Amino acid sequence: MFSRRIVGWQLASNLRTDLPLDALEMAIYQRQPERNELIHHSDRGCQYLAIRYTERLAEIGASASVGSVADSYDNALAEAVNATFKEELIHRKSWRTRTEVELAISAWVGWYNHHRIHGSLGDIPPDEYEAIYYASIKTAQPA
Repeated sequence: MFSRRIVGWQLASNLRTDLPLDALEMAIYQRQPERNELIHHSDRGCQYLAIRYTERLAEIGASASVGSVADSYDNALAEAVNATFKEELIHRKSWRTRTEVELAISAWVGWYNHHRIHGSLGDIPPDEYEAIYYASIKTAQPA
């Protein structure tokens, strides 16, 4: 969450467990977190409470962070990204095929991570923010 970078996403026509599980696997692959390093933010949706999903979170040592019922604070950033995604991409046109949507989403996520500036990040894109952050950690560590 610190960089606003999208690290996992998936498209499906249902809310079965495979939807968030595939997105989680993408995020794990991209981040390669150490055990107990990952904080998983979500609402209390049924897909996040599925046994296979919660077992996978436990397997990687992720800490679940869920707000109380009817409390949007815990997943507010995710909700904001979803709203931006829908406004900037999904609701702007009529989509003919699933493939067309998948390609557009992939391009949008790439643009969002590499080019879209964020006021909360000092008006730079998420990837640039992360590069600066990781460079500062590297230089701050004793040799």
